[in-house]
Amino acid sequence: MRRALTALALLALLPAAAAQTPTPPPAGDIRDLDTLVVTGEQPGPGLWKVTRGGHVLWILGTVSPLPKDMTWLSRQVEATIADSQEVIAPPSVSLGTELGMFRTMMLIPTALKARKNPDGKTLQDVVPADLYARWSALKARYIGRDGGVEKWRPIFAAQELYEAAIKQSGLSLKDVVQPVVEKAAKQHGVPVTEARVTLKIDDPKATLKEFADSAMDDRECFAKTLSRIETDLEAMRARGNAWAVGDIATLRTLPQGDQYRTCLEALAATGVARRLNLGDLRQRVTANWLERAQEAIAKNNSTFASLPVADLLESGGLLDKLRDAGYTVEDP
Repeated sequence: MRRALTALALLALLPAAAAQTPTPPPAGDIRDLDTLVVTGEQPGPGLWKVTRGGHVLWILGTVSPLPKDMTWLSRQVEATIADSQEVIAPPSVSLGTELGMFRTMMLIPTALKARKNPDGKTLQDVVPADLYARWSALKARYIGRDGGVEKWRPIFAAQELYEAAIKQSGLSLKDVVQPVVEKAAKQHGVPVTEARVTLKIDDPKATLKEFADSAMDDRECFAKTLSRIETDLEAMRARGNAWAVGDIATLRTLPQGDQYRTCLEALAATGVARRLNLGDLRQRVTANWLERAQEAIAKNNSTFASLPVADLLESGGLLDKLRDAGYTVEDP
């Protein structure tokens, strides 16, 4: 789930961080990247094929980030959707409240406060000195002199830094797949089934206030995000390139770095998350998607879905679970 941190953090009530205009100084000791990202029109990867009894589920593996100046040639996916009877949306989580638009907007000041460290503390106050030194070097390179982020909790400051680093590395976190899938499904009258787990929040304002006043051990999340920026940006470029040209073999050999799981574990360990029973949220989301997929395969001749490549290649991941359930899985 791309940007799972920002999607789930504060139960989806936090607004996206305001865009910054970085003022990057000289690189210093941070090594420049060597891998050039591809540009222009690219075919993207082939599709995984899951079958049982003559019924097929086609799965497009997705990667994020992708080369910023790449144009995805999506004809195969569009044709597959046109020949299908159903599209299954990627796994997702939504917030269920009874608030209207205006009352939801009124939550923004509370959400902004919840993003900050309790008691007015700064990052330098709450993370070890060695981590803060690494943060300072990376912040100077990718964010610049913005001081507001210094007041944020480590989990949110790290995400802001990560997005700034991606932007300056010839990559983009923009989702290029879902808009194409949704447009093709609408054009051909193919229904889209949501694979969504809804979290019911009776009192969002009180929940946000509880989160704002609570402590969180998110130092490991902070450290892992810094490490990804320091060591994995070149691998991200290589993964994006491999996806763009359809090189599944290379995708298999590259590490599927993901700091989000560690960050979500930090969120799930907070008192408010435990009270809302979020500890097993990932398992619930996975089980919900598998249920939708098995129902679709049983009733349709052809179904289309998209999932992160990391979830497809992971040992014990979604494809392995389908194999264990008796489905035949063919790689692209």
